[in-house]
Amino acid sequence: MKICDVTQFYSPVSGGVKRYLLEKIDYLRQFTDHEHVLIVPGPANTTQRDGRFTIHHVRAMKVSWSSHYRMVLDTLTVEHLIEQERPDLIEAGCPYQLAWSSLRVGRRIHVPVAGFYHSHFPESYVRTMTRFMGGSVANLCDGICYRYIRRLYNQFHATFVSSPKLQTVLQNAGVENTQIIPLGVETDVFHPSQRSDALRKQIGLGPHQLLLLFVGRLSREKNIDCLLKAFEIIQQYTGEKFALLIVGEGAERPKVLEAASRLKNVHSLPYEGDPQRLAALYASADLFVHAGLCETFGLVVLESQACGVPAVAFSNSGMEANIFGGEDFLAKEAGPEGLAKAVLKAYQNDLPAVGRKTREAVMSRYPWKVVFKKLVETYEQIVREFPKTIHPEY
Repeated sequence: MKICDVTQFYSPVSGGVKRYLLEKIDYLRQFTDHEHVLIVPGPANTTQRDGRFTIHHVRAMKVSWSSHYRMVLDTLTVEHLIEQERPDLIEAGCPYQLAWSSLRVGRRIHVPVAGFYHSHFPESYVRTMTRFMGGSVANLCDGICYRYIRRLYNQFHATFVSSPKLQTVLQNAGVENTQIIPLGVETDVFHPSQRSDALRKQIGLGPHQLLLLFVGRLSREKNIDCLLKAFEIIQQYTGEKFALLIVGEGAERPKVLEAASRLKNVHSLPYEGDPQRLAALYASADLFVHAGLCETFGLVVLESQACGVPAVAFSNSGMEANIFGGEDFLAKEAGPEGLAKAVLKAYQNDLPAVGRKTREAVMSRYPWKVVFKKLVETYEQIVREFPKTIHPEY
C-alpha cells in the first residue's frame, strides 16, 4: 500500500503536525512494507527519495515575513505529483486548498481520501473577529466556518480527529464520518532519564529554583501574553523561587525576548527539532505550563508528562483530558490570575511523585507504536472496502 500525506501545516520549525508525520514515516519504515509520499510546502520544488519514502516540497510563499509557514498556491503541481505517485490512499492534513486538491485527485484516480482535522481553526478566527470587530461579526464568521467544515469534511471517506471532545465538536457541526486517532509519544526518547543538572545550569537556573517550561509555536493562539503575565503574578508571590523557560519560534518571539530582557528569571531558547535534546529540556523542568485555550490535542503536554514532568493547563483548553496530574493541575479560572493560581496549587503537590504517575498514564495510552498500529489498520480497511463503500457525496 502506498500512502500519500498532503498538508500545509509543515515548516522547518513546526510542531505537532510535523511530529505526527515524521513519526508516522518512522513507524512505516520500521514495522511495515508500505510506501509513503509526503507533499508539503517549501522554498523551491524539490524531491527527495529514500527507498520506499518520498518527500516532495512544492514552491510556496511565506504566510508573512515573521512566519515559517508557507502557503501553496500552485495546486496544479500538487495534483500532478499525487497523480504521478498513484497512492492507494491520500490523507489531507489541512482544511485549505490542498484538501480540495486531494479530493479532486482522489476522484480522478479513484482512491479514498481521508482528512485529519489537526487544527480547530474557527476558534482562532472567531477570537480575532471578536477582538477587532465585535460579537455580531464573530458570530457570522463562526457560522461560515462551520458550514465550510461540514461541506468539506463530509466529502472525505473518513475524518480523523485526535480527541473525543473534538469529535463531538465536528459531529455537532454536522460532520458524519469522524474516527478518533489520537496523537502519541515516543516514550523511549521522552523519558525521565533525560533530566540534566548540567542543562539546568546552562539555562541559568539557581540550585534551588523550580523551572516552569513551555514548548511550542509562539503564536497568538498559544496565549503567550497570558503565560508571561501569569509568571509575573507568580513572581509577586514567590520572588525568585521559579524560573520560566519558553522554547519555540513564531510571531510572538519578540514579545518573549522583550520579557526575558525585562524580567528576571525568564529564559528563551529557539525551536528545538532534535527529539533527544527536546526530551532533555522537558525532563530538566519541574512543571510544564500551557496557556492555550483552543488546542485540538496538546502533544507537548503528553511529551512533558512522558518525561515525568507534570503539566498545567486550562480546564476548557482542549487538553484537559490529557492532564494526568489531577484537578490541582487544571486552571479553572480564566486569565493570567487563574493560571498563576493553578501553578501555585500544583506546586503544593509532590511533583516527582505526580510525574511518575503521569508517565505511567502516557505509557498506558499513547505510545506512537500503539497509535500508528491502529491508524495503519484503519488505512488498510479503508483501502480494502473502498470500491464498495464510496461516500455518496464523494
